[in-house]
Order: sequence, then structure tokens, then C-alpha cells
Amino acid sequence: MRDSKTKAMAGPRPVVFSGPSGAGKSTLLKKLMKEYDGVFGFSVSHTTRNPRPGEENGKDYHYVTREVMQKAIDNGEFIESAVFSGNMYGTSKAAVQAVQAKNLICILDIDMQGVRNIKNKDLNPLYITIQPPSMAVLEKRLRDRKTETEESLQKRLHAAQVEMEFGKEPNVFDFLIINDNLDEAYGQLKETLREEINTVKKVSMSS
Repeated sequence: MRDSKTKAMAGPRPVVFSGPSGAGKSTLLKKLMKEYDGVFGFSVSHTTRNPRPGEENGKDYHYVTREVMQKAIDNGEFIESAVFSGNMYGTSKAAVQAVQAKNLICILDIDMQGVRNIKNKDLNPLYITIQPPSMAVLEKRLRDRKTETEESLQKRLHAAQVEMEFGKEPNVFDFLIINDNLDEAYGQLKETLREEINTVKKVSMSS
């Protein structure tokens, strides 16, 4: 059983990105995907939350009902799932396999609960945490979005404090990047992933 599970996840080594909301993960990932088109593939997560303005179903998330998602989780179709601010989030095996099958590095943008779940799977990813320089900076970024009520903002800030502490735990993440200056953080991210990027490029050139 273990052999078949490992085989199902064959392909370039995935990369797990984690960190609090507002740390700048999405901005960094968009820059990475744009510069290295044909190297990375974004794993589209499932969620039961409502789409934000400008988000697209199947691109930003797979938006599903709680009943549909819970059934899929119970059927073992997810490698990780978590509940955040009352909404369910998760990454399906199919989403990761679809990216790996194209010889792309699968990017997984997940939270603390998801990281803990994946640690118990055969995925063997590279773990990177993106962190803000301080809680004060993080709060300003979240308020500037103007997408949160005060209640939901306070929930996010509380969750962010927990995630920032989690990012400091030993033997969880392979790399920690502080996003104080976007260009500097992006430069660190590229250097961190250089070996994986070159490996995929070599395979693409030889095939």
C-alpha cells in the first residue's frame, strides 16, 4: 500500500509554503510563477469559504460546499485539510498529481494545520515559511486590504501570532524567509529553490 502511495506522488519534489495571512506569500508566488513559467505548477486548494472579489473558481480555489468537501476527506481524497475562521481548506491528491504529471514543481500554499498533516504523508516536500517582520507590519497589511470586518481581522491576527510561533519551531521548516522588503525576499526565495528549478529544467531539456 505504501509503495503505491509513493508512486502516486512521483515527480518533481513539491514545495510547501506556509506563513500567516498578510506575510506576502501570494505576491511572492505570483512573481515566481511569472518568472519561471513552465517550471512551477500551482496546486489549487479546495475551500468552503466564499470567493473574494476577483477570485476565480478553479484558479484561486475550488469553491465547494462543506458537505462535498467532508465527503471527499472521508474518502481519503485529500493529503491535508484544515479549518480556519470557520471555513474548511484542503489539498486533494489529484491536485498535486496533476501538477507533477506535467514535470512541474507543485506549489502548495497551506497553513499550520496543513503542514502538520503533510508531515505524516509520503509527499516529501521542501518546507518554506514566509514571515512578516513584525505583528505591527502584518496588521497594517491586513487593514490596508479592506476585506475584513474587525471581528474577522482580530481572528486573523490571533491566528497569525500562532503561525509566527509555529514558524520558529525546530525541524518543521527547511527555510525561513522574512518578507520585509519584497525584492530581497524574492531573491532569497529564488536562491532557496535554485537546485529544484535547475533539476526540472534539465529534465525538460532532455525529454
